[in-house]
Amino acid sequence: MKSNGKASPRVRCAIIGSGNIGTDLMVKLLRSEALELVALAGIDPASEGLARARTAGIKTFENGIDGLLSLKPLPEIVFDATSAHSHLKHAPRLREAGIIAIDLTPAAVGEYVVPSVNIGERLGADNLNLVTCGGQATIPIVAAVSSVASVEYAEIVATIASASAGPGTRQNIDEFTQTTARGLERLGGARHGKAIIVLNPADPPILMRDTIYVRFAAGASHEEITASIRRTVREMQQFVPGYRLRAEPLFDDDQVTVMLEVEGAGDFLPIYSGNLDIMTAAAVRVGEETARHLMSVRSDREAAAERL
Repeated sequence: MKSNGKASPRVRCAIIGSGNIGTDLMVKLLRSEALELVALAGIDPASEGLARARTAGIKTFENGIDGLLSLKPLPEIVFDATSAHSHLKHAPRLREAGIIAIDLTPAAVGEYVVPSVNIGERLGADNLNLVTCGGQATIPIVAAVSSVASVEYAEIVATIASASAGPGTRQNIDEFTQTTARGLERLGGARHGKAIIVLNPADPPILMRDTIYVRFAAGASHEEITASIRRTVREMQQFVPGYRLRAEPLFDDDQVTVMLEVEGAGDFLPIYSGNLDIMTAAAVRVGEETARHLMSVRSDREAAAERL
């Protein structure tokens, strides 16, 4: 963050989880001008993530959240890149410590956030849940349709490379379908939502592909729906460059089918791991907006104190 040519203080942040997602997130955060990554905590001393963090000069902990909470001063924001089960334990401890949690698991403890849909409404919350990879990819499209037409039903099928699905993803299949379906309703605006995930074992691995079926109120303009979808795709590409339509939206009376592809940025993960890359890209976007909000609130308080 810069002002008048001078560097502004960045907001201190940390990551819990030194696996693939945590490591890719670390690479992205190290480029941030709004966030200062001060620590990475894991539970596997031999993990590549912890090794990379040490090489980058980042403080590391091998005892997870216990080590992280020993930091002085504490970070203001913590990204949880572990599992839904673990975040259920982490969330109350982070809240008690006064730390904002940005949750990359489908634990759904906090407020659902999809940056292109509702980040402005959620700034100030102490726990921000990024729904799921399928949610980050498809909820914006459903929201695009619901912005111009009443959506009766939305169903998404997220197909990801089996090679990109680690232990955490496989353990969270049920949470994925449930949390994504709720996100289609709460954020996407669908009256009813359904989510399906497919792990494709193809070799070489495929890119992430999402198929979205949306049934809308009869009489809605197909042209307006298509234009709204295209605007949303362009907005998503601002922070997920590999996000794109595989074909033009296909209409059948009061239903539209949208086919997406998500190619990863290749920061740490292979490009076929678009399902993971979209989560870490969204996490950085939410983290930076949260940091700017914190800095703005702090500046306002300081200005008010000077006037007294």
